[in-house]
This record gives sequence, C-alpha cells and structure tokens, in this order.
Amino acid sequence: MFHVKPIDPRLLRYARATRLFLVAVVGLGAVGAGLVIAQAMLVAEIVVDTFQHGESAAGLRTPLLLLAAVAIGRSVVAWLTELAAHRAGAAVKSELRGRLLDRASALGPGWLSGQRTGSLVTLATRGVDALDDYFSRYLPQLGLAVVVPVAVLARIVTEDWVSAAIIVGTLPLIPLFMVLIGWATQSRMDRQWRLLSRLSGHFLDVVAGLPTLKVFGRAKAQAESIRRITGEYRQATLRTLRIAFLSSFALELLTTLSVALVAVTIGMRLVHGDMDLYTGLLILVLAPEAYLPLRQVGAQYHAAAEGLAAAEEIFSVLETPVQVPGTGAVPAGALAFEDVGVRYPGRSSDAVTGVSFRVEPGETVALVGPSGAGKSTLLNVLLGFVRPTGGRVRVGGADLADLDLEEWRSRIAWVPQRPHLYAGTIAENVRLARPGADEGAVRQALRDAGAWEFVVALPDGADTVLGEDGAGLSAGQRQRLALARAFLADRPVLLLDEPTAALDGATEGDVVAAVRRLAAGRTVLLVVHRPALLGVADRVVRLGGAEVTEPPVDGRAPGGLRPLVPRPRPLGGPGVPGAGRPPPWCRPASAGRRRARPAARHSGRRPARCRRHGSRSRPPSDTAPGAAARPAR
Repeated sequence: MFHVKPIDPRLLRYARATRLFLVAVVGLGAVGAGLVIAQAMLVAEIVVDTFQHGESAAGLRTPLLLLAAVAIGRSVVAWLTELAAHRAGAAVKSELRGRLLDRASALGPGWLSGQRTGSLVTLATRGVDALDDYFSRYLPQLGLAVVVPVAVLARIVTEDWVSAAIIVGTLPLIPLFMVLIGWATQSRMDRQWRLLSRLSGHFLDVVAGLPTLKVFGRAKAQAESIRRITGEYRQATLRTLRIAFLSSFALELLTTLSVALVAVTIGMRLVHGDMDLYTGLLILVLAPEAYLPLRQVGAQYHAAAEGLAAAEEIFSVLETPVQVPGTGAVPAGALAFEDVGVRYPGRSSDAVTGVSFRVEPGETVALVGPSGAGKSTLLNVLLGFVRPTGGRVRVGGADLADLDLEEWRSRIAWVPQRPHLYAGTIAENVRLARPGADEGAVRQALRDAGAWEFVVALPDGADTVLGEDGAGLSAGQRQRLALARAFLADRPVLLLDEPTAALDGATEGDVVAAVRRLAAGRTVLLVVHRPALLGVADRVVRLGGAEVTEPPVDGRAPGGLRPLVPRPRPLGGPGVPGAGRPPPWCRPASAGRRRARPAARHSGRRPARCRRHGSRSRPPSDTAPGAAARPAR
C-alpha cells in the first residue's frame, strides 16, 4: 500500500503469533460484515414499516429485538478483535524482543562495540512497544478493509447496480490517496525515529560521562546539544502530525463526497419513482460502511507509523548475518594459534597479523605488547566472538570454527579488563558463573579471590545489593568479584584480560595472589601490561605488529621487550670504576646540589630516595632501566 507493505512479511516470519492473529482478524471481520448488512436491512425495514406502512411498536417488536441483538453482536465482535489484537501484540513484542536479544548475543561483542548502547536500548524497549498501535489499531482495520467492502458491495449490487458502480469507481481513490500520503509520511517517520535513537544514545553518553563533563566545564554545552536534538525531534513530530491531520481531512472529504454522490443519485430516483424506499434506505445505510474501513486504515496508519519505522530497525538487526558455528565435540588438548589474522569491518588495516603460538594444557602463557597490538582481539577470537580473516585457531588439534561454541565456552572462565556487575546482590553476581551454587561455594569463591574481607564488612555481606555496573565498589573490588566468578566456575581454561589494570600497588598484589591461586592446574592465557603478573606466567609471548616471539623458559624477557623488572645498577665493588662512591645522580644534597638540579630537570620524574646513600635526587632518564614499567610494591 505505502512504500512499506500493508503487512510486512517479515512479521510473519519472525513473529508466529501474527499468523494466527491475521486469521482471527479476517474471521471476525467476516462476522462483523454480516452483522453490518443485517443491521442495515433491519434499520431499513423498521423505517419503512413505521413511516410507510404505519406499523405500531408491538408489530415492530421482532425487528427491534433483532436490531438490539445485532448491535450487541457488533460490540462483542469489536471486543474480541480488541482482545485478540492486544494478546497478539503482547506475544509478538515478547517474541521480537527475545529474538532481538538473541541475535545481538549471537552477533557478539564485536558487533555490539560498533553500536550505540542508547539506540539499542531504545530499539528493544520503546521501539518494540511502538508496535502496539500496529497490532491493536492498524491490523484490525486492515482485516475489516479486506472483508467489509467486498461483502457490502455484494449486497448492494443485488439491489441497485448503479449505486454499486459508483462505489466501485470511487472506492479505489481512497487507497490511492493513502499511497501518496504514506510516501510523504514514512520518510518523516523514519527521520523522527532516527532522531529519537540519536537523542537516546546522546543522552545516555552524557549521563555516563557527566563527572568528566563537569570537571572540564562542558556540561552546559552538552545540555545545549541535548536541547537542540530535542527541538529537532519535536519539530519532526509536529511535521508528521501536520501531515496526519491533513491526510485525515483529505480522506474524510473524499469519503463524504463519494457517499454524497451515491445519495444524490438515490434521491433523484426516489423522487421520480424509479426506486422504492426500502432499497434506497438500505443502500444509504450500507454505502458509508463500504468506505469506513479503508478510511480508518489510512487514519490508523499514522498511529502505527512509528512502530513500522522501529520494525525496520529491528529487522535490520535480525537480518544481520551471523557466522554459522560448528557442531563438533570439543576435544581436550593444547590451544594453537596458526598464522591468525583479524581485520574488523570498515578498517583498512589488520588488528592482528600472522600470529602463531601454542598454549599447552596446564600452562600459563602471558601475552605482552603495546596497546593496539591485538591482545584482546586474540582473546575474542578464542572465545568465538570474532572470526579470524586469516589462519585458524585449534583446540586439541580441531579447528575452532568446526566446534560447538556453546560447549567450548562452557569450559572457559573469562575475567575481562572491565568486568560488568549487574544490579543485584553480590552473591547473585558471583553465581552468574554457576547459577546452582550454594552459599558455601559462593563464600569459598570469595575467599579464594581475596574478596571475603571487604564483602563481610558490607552491611548485608554477600546479600548487599549493588547498583548498576557495581556502583559503590572500587575497581579492585570489582576485579576480585570477577575473579570469584572464575573460581566458582572452576573451568579448565582461563582467559584473563589485564586483571590488574588501573589498580594501586596493594590491590594489585592481592589480585596477583588470587590469579596465582586461580591459575593452578588450568590452561591460562593472560594479557599483561603490568610486570607484576609476569611472575605467574610460565612463558611470555610478545606481540608487536606482525612479530610474535616466544622466549625460552629461563626467566629472560622476550625479544624486543624492555625488562619489566628493573635491574639495579652496580654502585661499587671490586673491578667497578668509581667503587665506593655514589653515582653522579645520587649525591648528598649538600655536596651535589648544583649537579642534582640539572639531572632533575632532565629526567622529569619525582625525586626518589637513594636507599644506599641516603640522598634525594633524580637520575637521568637514559640511565633508569625499567622506568617504563615499574613493579608494584
């Protein structure tokens, strides 16, 4: 009908409840059409008998009772249609929302990272709910528009073919006007929905980053941006409403003129005696009923237009292709990356190129390298969230692409760099790894992760309700709860993505101790940026562009990697020049004040106490090995 179809076939494919609802709507429409014709016939009979034949109220009892029954029947049909519409709408919304979440989950973090969270939330909530009007108003009227005009015309043509010809000639003008109006409306509704999604995403970003905006004095500027987008959304809504009101006026005018044309011809023939009163009254009552369903379809389309615009976005997500996972059983054995390369869609360069290494069962391997080298990407590849564009990953000799990912993930415990905690109790967040775990197992996991001390200090212990994303807990506490999940999961493969990122030295030491306990007896792949975790690893693999190096297991740093543990410089001894004297950057303040200041200006570092010589000085940066990665105390 419009540039979108009257019934989007994708609704029939993705929402099975729509099929049964359409059958019910057509059936109820047929019953309603029969009742409309019966009502017109009874009204015509009562009027003719009263004014032409002079029947009394007693003589009209039967047709009056039948007319009341027909009116009640039409009310029942309308109520059943409304009930079916709301039930079908609820079922379809639930099914579409579930399919949307399932598809987003199947597409994985790689796809979600390219979407705006606010837009997706609006689509899954407001967008799906906008289909209410489509099911409760638009589709029922569409069912009536299919059945009622045909039934009414069939009854009119048996009485007067001239009136039927006039209706047949003018009736198609209503769908034609609706097509023209629909073309103008749909583009505005699409723009209105895009503005709403943009407003939702921008508002969520502003709320999440409000502390940063306040610190840098940009909160008012962002408020002005939200005000501007809100104004654009309001103007788009008003433009859409303007077209809706004009279209309703146009359809009403067209329907009125068409019925008036039929009425004029009937009146002229009644005056000249070419038609009896019963036939004229019957056609006059039925003629508006032939136009009414189509006119209502045009009017209700505007109420459903927002839902249709949202449905387009929903179907675009549902039709996003998903890599078909394998079905093979997951074997035990080593993990092997064989010349793995990854390039994300829309990127001109590879995130990972030619990576090859192995992780033996029970071995702990640390991945190190500069930011952006692809360490987290490799974890996503191993989790099955990202498919490599080159090479392959093997598990026990089998290609990961051929294995059942659900079974494979059931063997993995994952601790991301920024673990997500849900609004709920601490125990519920830890039980996410094993929903059936009892309280004792949860407490033991918290103890193993070093989290029990701060948990018992909370007002309700493990039953303390956390805010959204663990609001109320520090970064170290959240990290230890994520480790508790991994302890509770007790799975043979462990993936850790910078578990000590952004932690202070004391907290880092606690987390490292917990990681050491967790890694015992498991196959571990560990992404490392801080040197404190290197002591946990059996082997270190460095990623640097396309280069992957695996050092021998003798404690030496990997090739091309600076020593992560600073080595002390010799301060004196037999055979060492300058033995017994402090180095030039570590002189007593009274003796070397003039030389210490230039060194301090050169290094740009805070003064450090020279433990051996008891002075405060700043060593030159080119003589400070390990300055790029100082170990936590």
